[in-house]
Amino acid sequence: MTGQLDTAVLVTVLAGGAIYLCLSRRFLRVLLGFLLLSNAANLVVLSMSGDPTGRRAAMAGSEAASTSAVDPVPQALILTAIVIGFSVAAYLTVLLYRIYVDSGSATTTGLDEADDAPGEQAAR
Repeated sequence: MTGQLDTAVLVTVLAGGAIYLCLSRRFLRVLLGFLLLSNAANLVVLSMSGDPTGRRAAMAGSEAASTSAVDPVPQALILTAIVIGFSVAAYLTVLLYRIYVDSGSATTTGLDEADDAPGEQAAR
């Protein structure tokens, strides 16, 4: 197997698992699915940058042809995506915790049952 085929299979497995987890009814699985999906997207961007074997690091002011240097833009994009993904995951964790505290349930079916509670309608 080539390196590109290995990466494509890994991205497919990560994205498939992420979609499966995101469609779950449990909030923790949705959070883990989101994390898997962001990692799969980062891997796609990294695989598009090409194979760095035999290429040198990109340096400012070098006289050598820029075609033999590794492109640093995908790496910068991935670093930015990791930071953004971490902050969104932290926000999603706090949001899901708050939903759990308010509703008393960690599933979407528990939210439906909490909305149908008769005592809550009388209090409003």
